[in-house]
Amino acid sequence: MNTTKLSRRDFIRSSAVLTAAAFGMPAIVPASVLGKNAPSNRIALAIIGCGNQSTVDIPEFLQYDDCQIVTCCDVNRASHGYRDEKQFLGREPQRDFVNKFYAKKTGNDSYKGCNACSDFREVLARKDVDAVVLITPDHWHAVQTIMAAKAGKEIYCQKPLSLTVRDGQEMIKAVRKHKRILQCGSQWRSKAHIRQACELVLNGRLGKLQRVESYVAENNFKGPGPGWKPEPVPEGFDYDFWLGPAPQAPYHNLRCFYKFRFILDYSGGQTTNFGHHSNGVVRWGVGDDVFPTEFEDQGSEWPEKGDLFTTPTKVSFRARFSNGVELFCHTYNPGFGVRFEGSDGWLEINSKSFKTSLKDTTVGASDKRLYVSENHYRNFLDAVKAQKDGVEPVEIAHRTSMLCHLGNIAMFLKRKIKFDPKKEQIIGDDEAAKMLARPMRAPWSYKV
Repeated sequence: MNTTKLSRRDFIRSSAVLTAAAFGMPAIVPASVLGKNAPSNRIALAIIGCGNQSTVDIPEFLQYDDCQIVTCCDVNRASHGYRDEKQFLGREPQRDFVNKFYAKKTGNDSYKGCNACSDFREVLARKDVDAVVLITPDHWHAVQTIMAAKAGKEIYCQKPLSLTVRDGQEMIKAVRKHKRILQCGSQWRSKAHIRQACELVLNGRLGKLQRVESYVAENNFKGPGPGWKPEPVPEGFDYDFWLGPAPQAPYHNLRCFYKFRFILDYSGGQTTNFGHHSNGVVRWGVGDDVFPTEFEDQGSEWPEKGDLFTTPTKVSFRARFSNGVELFCHTYNPGFGVRFEGSDGWLEINSKSFKTSLKDTTVGASDKRLYVSENHYRNFLDAVKAQKDGVEPVEIAHRTSMLCHLGNIAMFLKRKIKFDPKKEQIIGDDEAAKMLARPMRAPWSYKV
């Protein structure tokens, strides 16, 4: 079946029948599962990556009757050792969680409609899967997105979008070439108070915008320090596959699962983790059509040489937008927030609300308005059905991730870098320019 040549309705109708056949389920799924949603309107989802963030994403998708999780994929069968040591996660625990949910909802204790596998390529080969939810480490996002787009799957990709600027560029090419929907999982663009705050900034209510501060969380784990020793790979964990396109490296329990976040081979640290949230809000308020042209370290701090962890322990960089606005991004506890400062006032945003010096915070009907999304997951499902981009499509996510990557490069090199946002190239610094991309370990590449 060539999914790119079928209508969305035909595609999903076919998926419903194939899902039923694959798992011995009736073609007409009980109303207790779908409510008023017929199988022809149901989106079959595959979860790829069953770690800490999946404990958030899976329950969010489970609440909707017009989608159904049909498989959980992860290179780890099951183990402790994620963000919370008490967490027991992996493909089998999350498969069981999904099946238990649907069993309770259908009243069928023997429900087994969700299976588990270790190789995401098996998922992409399945004709009954409409969309994939990528919750894997950052170094996998580009390859998996490109392959998913080629396979005709819609894509929900957790933030940050990419590991490198080149990754993001290639992801855009694949998504647009194969006419897929990609939503990046940075949920702050689906919060009403953040949208309202950014609309106030965009409409000049603060006067001439001059300065913006964005905050990222402190590192919540410390590395083992210099002299750490390799450890045996746990049973049930395909470590080589976990490394994938990243360089070969000896196993250590702090290298994988949640802690990958603090190693540059797999992530940009909190700069790209929380920074994708906060700097995405900055770009929304400043304007998605403008971008920084200059980046400079402002006193960042890094782990001791020889430590397993290699991402900044203290984030601090400055960026200057093409319209003259300066952004200062730095580590701050409790970890998320943005402050806009203008000639006529200020506005501060956190995860739950905003406060401002403005007396009137209403946004008029004739003012510039931003895309309205009240729930990031619901917005993705609606985008898939309508075959129109959602609140955070691939280009928007790429430019937010790119801002964070450039901040990391400036901090790492401890010098100012100049950037051409139209060509997406660093100007006059060959060493910095090389850091916009990284080689991939065979057999993985952008052409897989």
